[in-house]
Amino acid sequence: MLEVINQGLETSVQDYPGRVGYLNQGFPPSGPMDSWSFRLANLLVNNDESEGALECQYTGPTLKFEKDQVVAICGADMQPKVNGKSVPMWESILIKADQTLELGFSLNGARSYISFAGGIESNPWLGSKSTFHKAGVGGIDGHAIKKGQKISIGQSATRPGRKVREDCIPNIHNSGVWEIEVVRGPNDDWLDDNGYEIFLNAEWKLQARSDRTGFRLDGPTLTFNEKATNKSPEHGYEPSNIIDQGYPIGGINLAGQTPIILVNDGPSMGGFIVPFTVPSASFWKLGQAKPNEKFKFIEISVSEAQEMRSEQTAICTQGSII
Repeated sequence: MLEVINQGLETSVQDYPGRVGYLNQGFPPSGPMDSWSFRLANLLVNNDESEGALECQYTGPTLKFEKDQVVAICGADMQPKVNGKSVPMWESILIKADQTLELGFSLNGARSYISFAGGIESNPWLGSKSTFHKAGVGGIDGHAIKKGQKISIGQSATRPGRKVREDCIPNIHNSGVWEIEVVRGPNDDWLDDNGYEIFLNAEWKLQARSDRTGFRLDGPTLTFNEKATNKSPEHGYEPSNIIDQGYPIGGINLAGQTPIILVNDGPSMGGFIVPFTVPSASFWKLGQAKPNEKFKFIEISVSEAQEMRSEQTAICTQGSII
């Protein structure tokens, strides 16, 4: 067991790849925003990459351990300390009984992951331990962890001292600008050529009004083709309106003139066009971006997106651990 001394900001249990197969029933996958860092954290403590771990946002929790436990911390640098002494990230460490792990404010990136050898003991809901905050399901009692709560951890004989190879660590930086890959579609014939140029050449600012449901962006005004401006009434009034359709995960939903990237807890359908989609291999960048940072979108092909996914999957294996 471990005790939550301070819960941090919406620290929650997630697993990978989350709650797959229920989007048609209105339940998104949830799961870690940065699955690259998440999977490496689990591999460091010799868990399966899919095992439940804690996702910390912007500022992390303080946890007291009742027994010796091997843990790993990956992702954003939240200045982890054990009993006030700094401990390394991207490697497995031993925390002894009665010691306290504390994560503070993030120095770079937005989300950090804490994995525990043996994993978090939590009852799966629809096959996943991932917390879906807005429905109050999964995780521990369906919500972020709370002060005073006890969390059960599984058993494992894993040793500390395992490290991620430096060339396998994602580049989580503080430049303030993220290059995010996108593929066209599914509604890539509603913007005109000028609208696509504007979208791909602009720097879009991430609004503070963003969460695990959607990332809202500020930027220039887009233009549309005749299909969007001269359409039958069932498609709605605004050029970006369309008759209700299914949304892909990662779809960039155009609500009027506000692009909203539909992320892990996003809706499954609605009445706005989706001219671009962020591929799954680029989600780690979304997970590490902070409000007011900027996105520069880079168009790639579907085959290039698939290749990126394969490369990331190859990295997230025991071969990346030394």
